[in-house]
Amino acid sequence: TSVHWHGMELDNESDGTPVTEFGIEPGMQRLYQYRLYRPGTFWYHS
Repeated sequence: TSVHWHGMELDNESDGTPVTEFGIEPGMQRLYQYRLYRPGTFWYHS
């Protein structure tokens, strides 16, 4: 599984595609930390 973000300016390693990061294996977790520099409506999916 991965999390893919829309409308946010993030580093490539947080993009959620298998090209730029490894998936999250069952039973494992990943912590995403980022700052939002502008207000808006953003969404994500996995």
